[in-house]
Amino acid sequence: MNNKNYLPKHVAIIPDGNRRWAKEKGKPTTEGHRYAAQITLPNLINELIRFDIKYFTFWALSTENLIGRTKEELSHLFNLIRISLKSKYKEFKEKKIRLKIIGDLIKLPEDLQKEAYKITKETMNNKKITIVLGLNYGGRDEIIRAISKIQNSEFRIQNLTKDNFGNYLDTSDIPDPDLIIRTGGEKRLSGFMLWQSEYSELYFSDLYFPDFTSKELKKAINSYSERQRRFGK
Repeated sequence: MNNKNYLPKHVAIIPDGNRRWAKEKGKPTTEGHRYAAQITLPNLINELIRFDIKYFTFWALSTENLIGRTKEELSHLFNLIRISLKSKYKEFKEKKIRLKIIGDLIKLPEDLQKEAYKITKETMNNKKITIVLGLNYGGRDEIIRAISKIQNSEFRIQNLTKDNFGNYLDTSDIPDPDLIIRTGGEKRLSGFMLWQSEYSELYFSDLYFPDFTSKELKKAINSYSERQRRFGK
């Protein structure tokens, strides 16, 4: 696994199980989200940097979450995201970490939008690793918004191809994920990166996300490195 040719360039995680983790420990669901954001996630980012993996996508908030979660839980999640963005700003600049946001931010609180835009702008030239944060993100929603962009542009629809359609997606300037990890025991993508995941390798873990340690990340990367990718050939 020391051979970089066998390492993914882009790792994505669907972090499922925060609420179940907290419930089983007799704690409020908010504690699961807090632990995931402040303990688990930073440890994984540091491990990815050690592997010299250049892109990492983290699905923090789905379009379905925005509809299905209570106001109280969403308020806590928004506050947690605010705290995380503000507290990581200096670290991201020092470690040359770029932050990119995907999703429909217009439906998020205005102050959170401003904070997200600020840190993405300030880190846009950093090269160590690009962290792609999914906020109010869903694969179907992304495709619909991409079609809307095309309709509102001067692009001629008859010239649309599989290759140039990607230019209108949120992820237009980053490679497709090589490895998608889902924690929490569910074995589906739930609409995550529908277009980009065509040839992604999938890894499912029964562990809840707060328990998905750096050691578990290494297992996932090891599994990826042992696979032969054929890309439909």
